[in-house]
Amino acid sequence: MLNHTIKNIQVNSSNAISELDEEFDGLYSILDEMKGSMANTIQQEEARKIQALQDQLSQCSNALESSEELLELAAQSLDIKDPVEFFKAARQIKDRVTMASAFRISLKPTVSDSMTHLMVDFALERRILQAVNFLPVPKAPEIDLAACLVADNCVTVSWRMPEDDSRIDHFVLEYRKTNFDGLPRVKDEQRWELIDYIKATEYTLSGLKFDTKYMNLRVQACNKAVAGEYSDPVTLETKAFVFSLDSTSSHLNLKVEDTYVEWDPTGGKGQEKVKGKENKSSGAPSPKRTSVNTRSSARGSRDRFTGESYTVLGDTAVESGQHYWEVRAQKDCKSYSVGVTYRNLGKFDQLGKTNSSWCIHINNWLQTTISAKHNNKAKTLDIPVPDRIGVYCDFDGGHLAFYNANSKELLYIFRTKFTQPLLPGFMIWCGGLTVSTGLQVPSAVKMLQKSENGLSGSTSSLNNIA
Repeated sequence: MLNHTIKNIQVNSSNAISELDEEFDGLYSILDEMKGSMANTIQQEEARKIQALQDQLSQCSNALESSEELLELAAQSLDIKDPVEFFKAARQIKDRVTMASAFRISLKPTVSDSMTHLMVDFALERRILQAVNFLPVPKAPEIDLAACLVADNCVTVSWRMPEDDSRIDHFVLEYRKTNFDGLPRVKDEQRWELIDYIKATEYTLSGLKFDTKYMNLRVQACNKAVAGEYSDPVTLETKAFVFSLDSTSSHLNLKVEDTYVEWDPTGGKGQEKVKGKENKSSGAPSPKRTSVNTRSSARGSRDRFTGESYTVLGDTAVESGQHYWEVRAQKDCKSYSVGVTYRNLGKFDQLGKTNSSWCIHINNWLQTTISAKHNNKAKTLDIPVPDRIGVYCDFDGGHLAFYNANSKELLYIFRTKFTQPLLPGFMIWCGGLTVSTGLQVPSAVKMLQKSENGLSGSTSSLNNIA
């Protein structure tokens, strides 16, 4: 192992030197390119000034030639004896001199011989180059718990660097679910999920299923070459309500699998027969059956639903707080109910037909209807049937509300005082239901609940019956 480590050091050192050579070669290339460009600028300025002076020199030469002709004419005019002719010649010479280009030309150079405007001073750049060093390892970010938010199946995480670092290229966020409050534990923990290349100091994890009570999060800063240490992990509470369907007490005409229930016209007779043979031959229940029975006994055993109840309950009770779950029905589902009940629902009872159960009932048999049911009283609702129903239960506030899970439109709300733990309940005949649990209460539902508080409306005759 030590020899292997030595070889790795040698290889990594060689790689680091190669990368160093590449970086310096890149700097040399940039400096050579800049030097060529700046030298070209100086040469262009030199050519421009020389051309301007050569043009001025050419003008002066032409003016001198013209002046020599005038001087010769003036010398000849001196030999004229007639005053009138002399005066006339003098006037002509004067006019020609006035019009001559040499009369208007300036001998001052049109450009300066100075080139100081193209001088350079690389003192600052030299100091920067002298300060070039190996990339420092970024410091660990600090997660701002006050700015973190858990809502609507999303977790928004916010963090900051302990000090400004312009070399930070991106951040890495890692999270994992847990049922333990506080710092992450080594044993029985899920693996970290990674979100890479985050440019901002905030990130929202969306589309989550809160199937555990808490979530651990940590953040890492990275520059172009190296990643820094992780931040101290934080734990956020997801407040999830997770349940499965209780297959041990469900009606025999229902086929139950975790969060899915389906109408089974055979009544499970063939399945029970097979199970009976297996149990008889082995002399002991199957491991799967044993584990379910253990959960059932922990809740308190109950008789299996029978008759025309066609009911299955959730395996976890609501005893406090605000919770939300959703139900999707198959398109060919003829009749189903979604609601809650106390534990004392009888094995022949249907949801909504007792004073300890509340539900929404959908009937697709001859015509489609939707109604709210409680204590064997029903109120028909003049609303379209959604393909997904959201159930909001505020145990402490005494509210049970049903929503269109897509539009978050309120379908119906019961107001009462719950005196016992509530179990999610479902009735189905012909078709299937899929239940989604571990959901956060949507913000739209929270807002509607605030506006609904204090309103009784036309549904008080059902709502207030407990």
